[in-house]
Amino acid sequence: MVHPEDQDGGEEVGENKGTDLASDLERLGPAFVKIGQLLSTRADLLPPRILEPLCRLQDHVEPIPFEEVKQRIEEELGVRISKAFDQFDEKPTASASLGQVHRALLRDGREVAVKVQRPHIRKRIFEDLDSFESISAFLDEHTDFGRKYQTARIVEQFRSRLVGELDYTREADNLVELKHNLRDFDRLRVPDVIRDYTTSRVLTMEFLAGTKVTALSGAVLTDLRGETLAEQLFRAYLKQILIDGFFHADPHPGNLLLTPGREIAIMDLGMTGRVQARMRDHLMHLLAGISEGNGVQVAEAAMNIGISPSEGLDRNAFISRVEDIVGAAKSRRLEDINMGFIVMAVTKACADAGIGIPGEISLIGKTLMNLDSVGAALSPHFNPHEAIRRNLAELGNARMRDTLTSANFLGILTEVKDFVTQLPGRMNRILDLVSDNKLRVKVDSIDEKTLMVGLQKVANRITMGLILAAFIVGSSMLARIETTFRLFGYPGLAMVFFLVAAAGGILLLAQIYFKDR
Repeated sequence: MVHPEDQDGGEEVGENKGTDLASDLERLGPAFVKIGQLLSTRADLLPPRILEPLCRLQDHVEPIPFEEVKQRIEEELGVRISKAFDQFDEKPTASASLGQVHRALLRDGREVAVKVQRPHIRKRIFEDLDSFESISAFLDEHTDFGRKYQTARIVEQFRSRLVGELDYTREADNLVELKHNLRDFDRLRVPDVIRDYTTSRVLTMEFLAGTKVTALSGAVLTDLRGETLAEQLFRAYLKQILIDGFFHADPHPGNLLLTPGREIAIMDLGMTGRVQARMRDHLMHLLAGISEGNGVQVAEAAMNIGISPSEGLDRNAFISRVEDIVGAAKSRRLEDINMGFIVMAVTKACADAGIGIPGEISLIGKTLMNLDSVGAALSPHFNPHEAIRRNLAELGNARMRDTLTSANFLGILTEVKDFVTQLPGRMNRILDLVSDNKLRVKVDSIDEKTLMVGLQKVANRITMGLILAAFIVGSSMLARIETTFRLFGYPGLAMVFFLVAAAGGILLLAQIYFKDR
């Protein structure tokens, strides 16, 4: 796949480096795998060709013995496993660094998946986090890289996200919220949560059987109508990001399964993101600019989202850089366009220009990058640009309806009522001041007192300079008059005036150097 930011000959090398980095992180352990997943959202730190292998990073480890799983479940639920479940498979269906999933059957006949956290994993994670914090503090204090990218803040962000993943009740809440938000999408499934069998270390949810979308056979794809399915999936994620402000941030193929009913099951909501309302408006503007190939619109939206550098921003250079990224993408073939990479490339351009972009934008870029690969797996000719263009108008209308809810409208009416109620009294006070000639307008433009003191200093310096100049000229003229009073072999009166001028000049220089700012 070709991307706008690639250089000739560098694509393969960059991807190899990213693959090697991902492999090394997998060997180092769970905390390092999670670091790799975090870095995959930081386009301001790493180039896109390194980010792609990190986005595919998944943590598969050896399963823990069933006896430990049984002990953990019984401790958390407070009941024997044979009493809680009619059947419980000892062999896990999936095993990751933080926990593993077992298939089970409830007493009422419902088939469920039970996610169990590994014993002692929290202690190990927090020990690694303490080490990361020490390293980041050293980098921030002693290296230019640390001071520029504020590695301590990155580690703090990592800690917050990882602590959230260790709390399965939070993931349960995420599943419930996402299921509610996607209730109108008939081809998407989010598992139900079994609250009675869920704690911070055990999560029990509806079991949804399925196959990874990237592992589908050609016969299945032919009968699937994958383009319709990819369209609905893409629209659902755009709605999550632009309307709901809450989105599943890890839609890699392992978390998106094709069910026997030809639906997409969305799994594992440990990693999610939230987008503030103001940012959603600018983000809609940015995605519309990308879909239309309008680099200026994309650059303006990025500058509205981010925080410009204090020393100033070269707007023309930044806009030209973004236009190059968007323009290069527009010239590619439809199957070569990757929306996630374009967002990541724009984020990288912001970082290079000194614009502070919130971490949610990089997380959105990573989400879109994963979605692009899933869309390509479902339908090779699926075009994300066209999907955005088709859906943005309707999503924009939905965004407007969302902002004009009854609660928001009531707030607007309350503000208007207060304004209208207080307007007559305020107008009367203004008219009274005008009639009494007491109306004053205060403009805080400059400090007049400081300005006057400065002008007085300038006038004093000029006057002092003129007097010293007169002493020097007068002493020169007196030096031509012969007199019996001599000093250092020169006419005495002339030397007196000259010495007075020299002393005054030295005093004036001292005052300017030590006292003036």
